[in-house]
Amino acid sequence: MQKLDIKLYLFYVLFFFTAITYAGKKINKDKVILNSVPSISINLDTIVYFNTAVLFDLDLKDTVKKVFKSKNGAGLQNYKSIKITDSASVVNSATADAFQYEFYENAITVLSNINAIIPIKKLEQQKIAYVKIGNADNEAFISTLQKYADVTVIEDANTDRLQRKLARYTTVIIGYHKIDNVFENYGFTSDEIAKIKFLSGNNNVILNVFANPYCLSAIDSFENIKGLIVSYQNKTVAQIVSAELIFGAIQAKGKLPFSIKPYFKGNEGLSTEKLDRLGFTYAENVGMDAAVLSKIDVIANKAITEKMTPGIQVLVARKGKVIYQKSFGYHTYENIIKVQNSDIYDVASLTKIMATLPNVMLQYDRKKINLETNLGEMLPNFIGSNKEKINLKDLLSHYAGLVAGPSFSNAALNSSKGLSEVYFRKKAEINFTKQLADSLFIRNDFSDIMMQMIINSKLSVKKEYRYSDLTFMILKDYLEKSTAKTLDVLIQDNFYKSLGMNNSGYNPVKNFAKNRIPPTESDTYFRRQLLQGYVNDLSAALEGGVSGHAGIFSNAMDVAKLMQLYLQKGSYGNQYYFSEKTFEDFNTCYFCAEGNRRGVGFDKPQLGKDGPTCGCASMTSFGHTGYTGTMAWADPENQIVYIFLSNRTYPVAKVNRLSKANIREDIQKVIYDAIVQ
Repeated sequence: MQKLDIKLYLFYVLFFFTAITYAGKKINKDKVILNSVPSISINLDTIVYFNTAVLFDLDLKDTVKKVFKSKNGAGLQNYKSIKITDSASVVNSATADAFQYEFYENAITVLSNINAIIPIKKLEQQKIAYVKIGNADNEAFISTLQKYADVTVIEDANTDRLQRKLARYTTVIIGYHKIDNVFENYGFTSDEIAKIKFLSGNNNVILNVFANPYCLSAIDSFENIKGLIVSYQNKTVAQIVSAELIFGAIQAKGKLPFSIKPYFKGNEGLSTEKLDRLGFTYAENVGMDAAVLSKIDVIANKAITEKMTPGIQVLVARKGKVIYQKSFGYHTYENIIKVQNSDIYDVASLTKIMATLPNVMLQYDRKKINLETNLGEMLPNFIGSNKEKINLKDLLSHYAGLVAGPSFSNAALNSSKGLSEVYFRKKAEINFTKQLADSLFIRNDFSDIMMQMIINSKLSVKKEYRYSDLTFMILKDYLEKSTAKTLDVLIQDNFYKSLGMNNSGYNPVKNFAKNRIPPTESDTYFRRQLLQGYVNDLSAALEGGVSGHAGIFSNAMDVAKLMQLYLQKGSYGNQYYFSEKTFEDFNTCYFCAEGNRRGVGFDKPQLGKDGPTCGCASMTSFGHTGYTGTMAWADPENQIVYIFLSNRTYPVAKVNRLSKANIREDIQKVIYDAIVQ
């Protein structure tokens, strides 16, 4: 058998699994994998290929080239040369980084998919666990899995105890992670094989192998392994792409490069279903320039350095792929806890389009209401009021004449301007179960008092655009009375659970550790404590943290999922929530001619100079901003989702310097500048 010379060996070590392109041209849709080589004296028959091999002109001997050209059985009949003059620049280039994602998308192979366990669907019905086997890092795999669903890492050296812990899970993902070392033994140990067999015999198991597929030859039966994925190496990108495949953001395309007797034949590989869930890639793969996008870092760090906000999360997605996700700064200016991508922010008025609006759109889609339905029809308690004839279109377009809002907090004070004992308790009691801060509970029916104040409130004399939180407080009341569910339950049941928005919801202190929630403000005027995990907005707090205009906590990834649902006009993960027509009806500006830029619930780009966007977003774009320093925006024409979260109100909500400095808008401008095609 032919041996590979030292130059080619060194090339493989240096460029192994590195994305290589030349002059911006992709190599071929069928990619090559050069798998772990066992030693310097490499047997060419053990190198793994995928349909098309690529030979790089690195001053190799002609005899070596002839060997490659002659290896038709390995697919080398499609040989093509790529001249590399500066290997370092290729390795470090954005093009090379971008190609890695595409490379693995074409290479990773599914060998078993019993009962279509891959991709995992109906997340609301799933309880997913992850178990690690092997000696290598698995951080990228776990973190990416957890971006799709609530995946719990389960550990126990004792297999019986481990199984008892796994008994309540519907799906168990086993990751086999081996160090990418050409001198490392990549095979399973007997204990690892025994564990896999035992767990797969008692659970619905997906086994993902991040190692040379020859290791599978040691397993004597695959009968009980419902899903089997071969990812070939433990590279970070391989881990990310494998997680995408498990949840359907991509479909399986890879083929096994050789036979694993007697189980799998060479060129074997199953295709899996692609779901319209957000995936991950490099900017160049979706027509963006990564170098331009890196300018976001400069703007975000400026905001941190100049203390416009202690921390920031930014996410950018295009064409259904997340291409930029970073966190900056700390939870507070004390610089103790760094902001992580998984941290949960008070999104303030993003609640309007993240909780209330999608549920209103569902009611609309089900023909329960239409844009001409008036408040008297939706809520009988408005009959006879000055708001009885306000229709849904005017209400959600902020064109109904509603005032900014009565002073709900004053109604909760006693004659000495302290918290009234009629409405507040320090401990939860019967009829006092709604919590608005640590050791502070409000009477459950105070929200009814607030609604009556809204009913009795004045309307503006002139019909004109006037932004008001009252719109969404009213609609929360409608949704709860028409569905017999509270809004916090409604949004979870109808959207968040099935979307995999496991880091989103009202009153997060009930479900998440406080050290994952950056504080918003040191409240010295009402609750008199640091607000961490309790909604910043006082009106929402007086409703027990569950309101139609504020109260949702989330992170950038979760917000992006909902915005992608809107961008896809009602579908996500191949589940349909509402029709395209419903989305279009709500994303229409009905009063632009009158100078009102708003859609039906959505904010829209400015009609003049000032407004919520950089001025570069298309007029079909939509989104919202929030008081705590947040922004979520989507653009159908450019297929962009942009999320910005912060706690700029910490430690006190004074002048909004973040807004005055146009930080959110400047970052959005960078995103549009980065579009190259």
